[in-house]
Amino acid sequence: MSQRLKTLYQDSIVPKLTEQFGYSNVHEVPKLVKISVNRGLGEASSNAKAMESSIKELSTITGQRPVITRAKKAIAGFKIREGMPVGVMVTLRSEKMYSFLDRLISLALPRIRDFRGISPKSFDGRGNYSLGIREQLIFPEIDYDSIDQIRGMDISIITTARTDEEGRALLREMGMPFRES
Repeated sequence: MSQRLKTLYQDSIVPKLTEQFGYSNVHEVPKLVKISVNRGLGEASSNAKAMESSIKELSTITGQRPVITRAKKAIAGFKIREGMPVGVMVTLRSEKMYSFLDRLISLALPRIRDFRGISPKSFDGRGNYSLGIREQLIFPEIDYDSIDQIRGMDISIITTARTDEEGRALLREMGMPFRES
């Protein structure tokens, strides 16, 4: 399944973007670098089961074991000490990245309730895109009966694009369903 997006990129997206933006070299064409999937768990300090279930869910969704992120500073208001686990994160590259993006675009995003497309405004100014997902149930790998609580996640797609316009064109050609704004 991951080969589909990679061959689509090499065969049709590169020539389209080269023509659209007037690149003189194939290496100037924007490409995906990595996809970062992050889930912050505020309750992880008091609930160890939440951390375990999040690790299990993210590894099921991405196919790669997540790393536990820890607090850099102690914040008394949040009852967090330095070094306490506060979330989990996965960084996907190459084959797993293309496989995850393909499943996200073709399977997961259409399963969101009242889905009309994702916001085209969530670019960071350098061609990278971030989106938040409110529930993990949109992924077909997650069984409804096996989850203990609905939790969201943040997905960041990092590209080599220099501008938002280039990044938007790359993701649109890959099939990302942007909403008409």
